[in-house]
Amino acid sequence: MAIPLETWYYDIPVITRTYITAALSTSLAVQLRLVHPLQLYLNYDLIVYKRQYWRLLTNFLFFGKFSLDLLFHMFFLARYSRMLEEGSFRNRSADYFWMLVLSSISLVILCVFVPFTDMPFLGSPLAFTLVYVWSRRNPYIRLNFLGLFVFSAPWLPWVLLAFSLLIGSNFPTGDLMGIAVGHLYYFLEDIWPREPQSGGRRWLKTPELIVRLIDGPEMMLEREVEEEEEYARDDQQHEETVPETHQSGIEATSTEVHREDHGQENLEARPAANAFA
Repeated sequence: MAIPLETWYYDIPVITRTYITAALSTSLAVQLRLVHPLQLYLNYDLIVYKRQYWRLLTNFLFFGKFSLDLLFHMFFLARYSRMLEEGSFRNRSADYFWMLVLSSISLVILCVFVPFTDMPFLGSPLAFTLVYVWSRRNPYIRLNFLGLFVFSAPWLPWVLLAFSLLIGSNFPTGDLMGIAVGHLYYFLEDIWPREPQSGGRRWLKTPELIVRLIDGPEMMLEREVEEEEEYARDDQQHEETVPETHQSGIEATSTEVHREDHGQENLEARPAANAFA
C-alpha cells in the first residue's frame, strides 16, 4: 500500500517531478560533500575553455543546502510548475519541457550580454519565469497574499517582487530576469501568433523530435490532425470572408459610378439653368 507521500510524489506530472527530484538530489549531494557548489555554478570561462559543459545544467539545479529556504524554494517550484504543467500544458509534456529549455537558454543569454545580471545559479529566476507564465494564462484567478489583500493572478509576479524588495537586503535581479523571460515567452507563444502579421506561425513551436521522444508517436499524430483541422478552419474562414469583401467592393464601386453619373447630370444641367436665367 502506497504511503501518502509516495502517492503525492507520483501524482506530480513527469517534467515537474523530474526537475524537483534532480534539484533535491543535487542539494543532497552537496550536503553529503560529494560535490561542491563551486563545481556547479555558472562560469563561462570554465565552460568555454575548460569544456565543463555540465555547468549549463547544474546551475539550474542547485537551490542551496538543506534548510528552510530550500524547502520554500521547492514548494514554490513544485506548486507553480505543477499547476502550469497540469493546466495549459496538460497532455503536452514535450511543450512544457521545450519551454523550460528555451527559458533556460534565455536566462543564460541575459547573464552574458546584460550588465548587472551575472548570477552563479539561475534556478530561482527560472522558477519566477514559470510563475509569470502561469499568472498570465490564468487572469481570472483571485489570490490572497498573507491575508492582507486580494488580487488577480497577473499581479502575482509583481506582488512577489515588491515583497522581495521589502524584506530582502539585495536587489531582486533574478526576479526581474524571470519576469523578462516569462513575458518574452508569453508574447511569442500566446500573443504574436494571433496577430495578423504573424500569419499564424509559432516561432517557439516544439521540434517534432522532442515531441516523439517525450509524448510518443501517437501524440505526434494527434497534433498533426489538430493542426490540419485548425488550418482547415482558417481556410474556411478566409473563404467566407473574401466573397463578402468582394461583394462589398462591387457595391461600393456601383455606388461610386452612380454618384459620378449623378454628378455629371448636375454639371450638364447647370448651363441650361444659367441660360434660362
